Amino acid sequence: MPILRRLLPAPSPSVEAGVEYAYPGGGTPFVRANMVSSVDGAAVLEGRVGDLTGPVDFDLLLLLRSLSDVLLVGAATVRAEGYGPVRTRAKDREHRGDRPLAHPRLAVVSRRVDLDLTSSAFTEAPERPIVVTTGLAHADRVAAAEEVADVLVAGETDVDMGVVVGHLAGLGLTRVLSEGGPQILGTLYAAGLVDELCLALSPRVAGGGETSRITAGATLPEVEGVRLTAAYEAEDFLFLRYRRAG
Repeated sequence: MPILRRLLPAPSPSVEAGVEYAYPGGGTPFVRANMVSSVDGAAVLEGRVGDLTGPVDFDLLLLLRSLSDVLLVGAATVRAEGYGPVRTRAKDREHRGDRPLAHPRLAVVSRRVDLDLTSSAFTEAPERPIVVTTGLAHADRVAAAEEVADVLVAGETDVDMGVVVGHLAGLGLTRVLSEGGPQILGTLYAAGLVDELCLALSPRVAGGGETSRITAGATLPEVEGVRLTAAYEAEDFLFLRYRRAG
């Protein structure tokens, strides 16, 4: 269980992340995004997040997964990071509470079902995964996905995230966690669906070269304001939590 030093709103030298990051009640959809960035704004190093993380950051990532009902992630991130089965850790069960499922479901967004459906993320998943796709997906790929996952067609050429979140809520999966990548987070922000951004600032400087930000792709109708609700520190990482303004 990550132990953090809380800086805001009320400083404390030691707090349990499982309590701090509990989802709000009420039963309505709540979309939380969890991302990491270097201090100079890089979301990946050489195409992967791994070199930006540390032990406490990774522990917090697994905790946030355990607290959620569904992990929403893009196909490129699944491929780059080598996702395996998503499970609730035993030490996090008390913080998960009385949820519809014992483990989060994995929901992978891929417009054409460009996925390795034989990977353990699908074949060893403790809860049946969901593949979110579009009308661009070939029927053969959809049929193959249906062997290992439930398939949701959420648009003709692009995924409509409003449809996705509404569908998940209809399944009782209201605690949504997105780990990106940047395209997915950009689309969620463009649709006005991000309730909370959990941003880890890694104590690393990436320097020049081709780096991506934590959002990409979709253009927002206007710049969105957010408000800082909490800040924590551990291992020279800053863990920041932002809610939508107003």
